[in-house]
Amino acid sequence: MTQLLDQYGRPVKLKDLTQLLAEPGITGVRQAFADTVASGLTPVKLAGILRSADQGDAHDYLILAEEMEERDPHYFAVLGSRKRIVSGVEPIVKPASESAADKKIADAVREHIVEHDGFTTLIEDMLDALGKGYSAVEIEWQHFAKEWVPMSFIWRNPRFFTFDRETGQEMRLLDKADPVDGLELRPFKFITHRPKLKSGLPIRGGLARVVAFTWMCKAYTLKDWMAFIETYGLPIRLGKYGPGATKEDVEKLFTAVANIGTDAAAVLPRSMEIEFEAATSAGTGDKIFENLARWGDEQVSKAVAGQTMTADDGSSMAQAQVHNDVRHDIAAADAKAVTGTLNRDLVKPFVDLNFGGQEAYPIVAIEIAEPEDLDMLMRNVFRMSSQGVRFKQSEIRAKLGFSDPEEGDEVTGTALAAVGANGVAMNSAETGPFDDLAEIEQAALADWEDVAQDLIGPVEEIIAAASSYEDAMSGLAAAVPGLPSSKLVETLVKATYMARGLGDARDA
Repeated sequence: MTQLLDQYGRPVKLKDLTQLLAEPGITGVRQAFADTVASGLTPVKLAGILRSADQGDAHDYLILAEEMEERDPHYFAVLGSRKRIVSGVEPIVKPASESAADKKIADAVREHIVEHDGFTTLIEDMLDALGKGYSAVEIEWQHFAKEWVPMSFIWRNPRFFTFDRETGQEMRLLDKADPVDGLELRPFKFITHRPKLKSGLPIRGGLARVVAFTWMCKAYTLKDWMAFIETYGLPIRLGKYGPGATKEDVEKLFTAVANIGTDAAAVLPRSMEIEFEAATSAGTGDKIFENLARWGDEQVSKAVAGQTMTADDGSSMAQAQVHNDVRHDIAAADAKAVTGTLNRDLVKPFVDLNFGGQEAYPIVAIEIAEPEDLDMLMRNVFRMSSQGVRFKQSEIRAKLGFSDPEEGDEVTGTALAAVGANGVAMNSAETGPFDDLAEIEQAALADWEDVAQDLIGPVEEIIAAASSYEDAMSGLAAAVPGLPSSKLVETLVKATYMARGLGDARDA
């Protein structure tokens, strides 16, 4: 068998394909569990974490990136939405050519990759790179008698990898054999995705780095907001005692005041009383915290989704539609990047292992369709079809998401009529009242010049004989009641009678 080379020209060792190479352990450099970084985060600590990542040590940064998703519902939601916009699209497989051999290869790719139970999860695991800058998924291959099949796709924690110190671009696997620089990734074993969110090093290209400071400020804001509510959310409890109260009475009153916030009940002697004073000195302090928290969410929405209107409250439909276009561009770019990685790191290895090297390879494509205004689409189809433009019903159904009816199916609606050059259906008797009304309308407009002349002629004579604007207006005012309208009335009556007769006939 000819020596297989991977996408980078490295020889492939088949015995490595069935082994798992990046499994975590209790000890060593690939540990599944890690200490928290987000707890007690300060601006100084955050700066140190980012500085270490810049110098190649991204361990703490990657932990922080994961904790940010877990601790902030808004960041979790918008980042998850961006992932699922891509993972929720049904991919298609395009053969390299129309030859029987290329179609056979495309069918194999569709069966073993696109229709794999773990394909959707694979896409979302690849898009973990959006937050952290890069992601790695290990392929577990299984060798049967005549074929190599990917059995599972295993997400590997980005902390298990590092980048070479010379260029900062080559991803390497941390291992006890080399816990500092890491080992070269084995050919055909890993799907490594690096979205091009910004130019530069992959470790500095994740969204978590962009929103980290805003996320930290929001965390401080929420903490202060809770303290504010605890202080000013309840009215001040003021206990009063008389001049004859003993020390024991005062202590008893203080205990009651302290406990009434949680117990909502207290027992006091008649000589004592508790009043509730509304806290008015707080002013609009609660709005300060709320506005800052909302502002932080808006910045996160802009960074992750490219817009704020459909991700946050307070948007109008028109604004949301405008911003929706931006999000479509981002989703389309994400889908294009993911398909590029899939075809490089999964489709090519699968084809090479089972069919040998090819001049051209099938393509797995995830295409994000731009949203359409279906109501306007159907209005335009109706208008244009009435003018003689013909459409394929299958294409119209595809736009609406409907399938073509098969023989024996129960259907609703009637067949479209063939349209003549004058825009009127040639089989109007079969297509309904709209084509009949069109004929009545055309008949009524056939002699519009004669009908209009009876009205326009006297007006032209008055204007021609007038010496001024005022003279013309007074002449028209006097002449309007006597203008002949018999032909106009006759035409309207005839058309109305025919339309009503048509309706009665249809009703019968």
